[in-house]
Amino acid sequence: MKKIIAAVIVLFAVVAGLFGVGQYLSAKENAASGSSGNSSKILNIYNWGDYIDPSLLSKFTKETGYRINYETYDSNEAMYTKVQQGGTAYDIVVPSEYTVEKMRHDKLLLPIDHKRLTGLKNYDKRFLNDSFDPGNKYSIPYFWGTLGIIYNDKFVKRDQVQHWNQLWSSKFRKKILLVDSARDVLALSLISMGRSVNSRNLADVQAAKAKLDTLMPNVKAILNDEIVMYMAQEEAPIAISWSGEASEMIAQNSHLHYVVPSEGSNLWFDNFAIPKTARHFKAIYAFLNFMSQPKNAAKNAEYVGYATPNREALKKLPRSITNDKQFYPDDRTISHLEVYQDLGQRWTQIYNDLFLEFKMTNK
Repeated sequence: MKKIIAAVIVLFAVVAGLFGVGQYLSAKENAASGSSGNSSKILNIYNWGDYIDPSLLSKFTKETGYRINYETYDSNEAMYTKVQQGGTAYDIVVPSEYTVEKMRHDKLLLPIDHKRLTGLKNYDKRFLNDSFDPGNKYSIPYFWGTLGIIYNDKFVKRDQVQHWNQLWSSKFRKKILLVDSARDVLALSLISMGRSVNSRNLADVQAAKAKLDTLMPNVKAILNDEIVMYMAQEEAPIAISWSGEASEMIAQNSHLHYVVPSEGSNLWFDNFAIPKTARHFKAIYAFLNFMSQPKNAAKNAEYVGYATPNREALKKLPRSITNDKQFYPDDRTISHLEVYQDLGQRWTQIYNDLFLEFKMTNK
């Protein structure tokens, strides 16, 4: 669910400097160079932008001798398409939960050999064995988070934005920024109506879109990555976005706060997975075990700013982080959250079309 794109070039430059990463080695190039699946000292990672501490990549190379080729993407769909098309040699990808489900069904992932994992015991059982991947046969949780409301206490009182339905208040005319995401924006409307974020009931989804139309007078803009900058610079008092982006906003402006409405929201996961293109299996398991070490997981969580599912890593993080209920909500809050399911092509298109109508007809 990591959406920060602006830092992709910066991170890639850092990684290139650390490892001499030039052009990405394709499967064809690996084959031509005689690289074997298990003996080559190479690991090809395909991840979201700015979604790992570069110093950990350097540390991994120093400890293991594996050279990392690192590429980034800005959406699950872009990653899915590239893996599906083949012609690549990615060893590790980082899909979100619904994409794990889709890739699993489409036979684009390889099963994970749990016997080769040394750190699975470190993970919080609440974040294992979820419906998108029963038994974690194809994925290991990397980061998790929520969808919620960010507000500026200089302009908005806390009790005014505790629930989704409060966003429709006439007090907020042209004051709300929405993240440009069909699933997330329709989700807030569905939840406000007491419906599931995974609804496949056409009447419910259409009603959610109709309710969104009535929210438009309060919407100042629908944005992608710019939403972080706009909130930090107080261009708007309220935004709807993910917990990780909220963390970045709050780090830049102490007047910002994050709320997960008690009636429900989305609980998302990004996950390590092994695509069908994988070749370097010794390197893959060395990396998965390296990243599951509590000290490394904790360092990574501090850098990225998202919540770690590694229970043992929490013990190594400052209490100011782990006690922050904005980003590490309690069990009661988590119990009201829903994980996105893969809706399938037909329903995904319905959601996307309704969201596009919402954006286009309300300009």
